[in-house]
Amino acid sequence: MSRRCEICSKKTIGGNSIARRGKAKAEGGVGKKTTGITKRKFHPNLQKRRLIVDGKVKRVFVCTKCIKGGKLNFVARKRNIPNS
Repeated sequence: MSRRCEICSKKTIGGNSIARRGKAKAEGGVGKKTTGITKRKFHPNLQKRRLIVDGKVKRVFVCTKCIKGGKLNFVARKRNIPNS
């Protein structure tokens, strides 16, 4: 499974994690010093949702930005209500 949103194609991107020590110049120090740089990944916040795709119900991974933006056609859940 690729970590990619089915709607907007948002995917994992790479970056760096920077470790620093020292006190900032604005706080009266001599400045921050970089002590290490390591690679890291930024993953999108993907959620599994049931959507209507091409007239059929399908489970897809969608990012939360698309869910909040209202770009999706959700499937209504059937509620199992017992007979009284």
